[in-house]
Amino acid sequence: MILGIKKLHELVKEISLVENLCEREQNNPEGAGFDLRLAEIYEIEGDGFLGVDERDTPDINLTAKNEDNKNEQDNSFIFEPGKYYLIKTMEKVNLPVNLSGIIFPRTTLFRSGLALFNGIVQPGYSGELTFGICNMGKSNIRVSFGARVVHITFHEVLGEGNQYRGQWQGGRVSTKGKETQV
Repeated sequence: MILGIKKLHELVKEISLVENLCEREQNNPEGAGFDLRLAEIYEIEGDGFLGVDERDTPDINLTAKNEDNKNEQDNSFIFEPGKYYLIKTMEKVNLPVNLSGIIFPRTTLFRSGLALFNGIVQPGYSGELTFGICNMGKSNIRVSFGARVVHITFHEVLGEGNQYRGQWQGGRVSTKGKETQV
């Protein structure tokens, strides 16, 4: 079952379900979830390895990030055609073990040629969220930091959920070399 906005606002107050929500999401959200905003952009380079027990993601470079003291034009980023990036949210989620989060792109992303690569936010995860994004179109697309780019809905886990214990806890973006999976 998808949780409604009244319940979500209660959980924001009671357990800090989502931290750093913008004023719009606190006072006038749409639908049954929250829109999350663009905070950081990374480019990846080098080789990676995804094994059965070990992982080593490609290296990342922080390309751009939100700078509140800049005007909107200067506090933005151009997504170039054909390039793949990682993006991170301004908001941090704190999921109890009885909730999971599902991420959807805001429709203006794909209407602009931007494809989002995302997954489920597991019960017990806490941290900022990272997604892949690729400009599949033919035009440069400028996106302001702080722009709403994804929508998260929260779903109740029936039965018994397990605490997320993966290494991505806390919002990190990549591995620091080869590591053994938990």
